[in-house]
Amino acid sequence: MARDITIAIRELSPFEQLVLNLLCEGKSNSAIASETAHTEKVIENTVSRSAQVFGIKSDSDTNLRVLLALAFRTHYGDKAFDSLHVECAHFEIGPNGESMCNRHVE
Repeated sequence: MARDITIAIRELSPFEQLVLNLLCEGKSNSAIASETAHTEKVIENTVSRSAQVFGIKSDSDTNLRVLLALAFRTHYGDKAFDSLHVECAHFEIGPNGESMCNRHVE
């Protein structure tokens, strides 16, 4: 089933961005709570609030965390995934032998 994900209706707060960065690393709510010294309920509410920012609704056919990670990456760029240390699919070797992303952004 295709999903429409809207551009964020507002910018995420720094805490929401932190939580989503950790979510993008594949961390559970429990792990995020431990890392940020908050309760799991705070993290759960932050994830839900962040999903609302992107117009993502949860249902039985939707993995909210996956769609939220994709929306976050789309809105905030590939830097959200830098900590995963996964090489960009757009990398090529430049004229001086350096790795560079050949992705064309307009």
